[in-house]
Amino acid sequence: MAKCIRALRNADVKGGFVFGKDVSLLETNVYKPRNPVGDLGGKPPSQRSILAFFAGSMHGYVRPILLKHWENKDPDMKIFGRLPTSKGNRNYIQYMKTNKYCIRAKGYEVNSPRVVEAITYECVPVIISDNFVPPFFEVLNWESFVDFVLERDIPNLKSILRSIPETRYLELQMGVKKVQHFLWHPKPVKYDMFHMILHSVWYNRLYQITPFN
Repeated sequence: MAKCIRALRNADVKGGFVFGKDVSLLETNVYKPRNPVGDLGGKPPSQRSILAFFAGSMHGYVRPILLKHWENKDPDMKIFGRLPTSKGNRNYIQYMKTNKYCIRAKGYEVNSPRVVEAITYECVPVIISDNFVPPFFEVLNWESFVDFVLERDIPNLKSILRSIPETRYLELQMGVKKVQHFLWHPKPVKYDMFHMILHSVWYNRLYQITPFN
């Protein structure tokens, strides 16, 4: 294990992730295996009137803090625990399709499928997960389509998001649309998730053979 390239869903710096050797994976829920991108897209930016959305089970220490500060506290912050079950997960998906920012707060692990879900529905991801190593960081500028917020700044989350200029939000939202190519497909297509993972493995193998200066 010390010598192999590990492809890790939970790419946690404190959990032993090794830069230059290990590969970070994007965690994904595939709801429709025959057509994973059939529900791609969402409302245009001009029709996304709600600032932020989160819903999920309460595990780990970050999510309870998020709900303590923001659940039912502000109409611009749609922050919930687990949503009631609906056919096809429609309630959850509709929130993602109609909100500006989708919060990805870590649970037991630093990673979660919410980043891919937000990209799928064109909602700008907000990652609250210290020590998380973003997948494909070797080639992708994550700050062009994601906003990162430190765990300690959860009490200031609304003011942080409100302080982002509209021009910056539109750039992030456009960035989200640009990276929609790295989703899963029934058969791999160029630059999709399958090929990006292979590229990360190849890149790290090359790094081990010939370290870059």
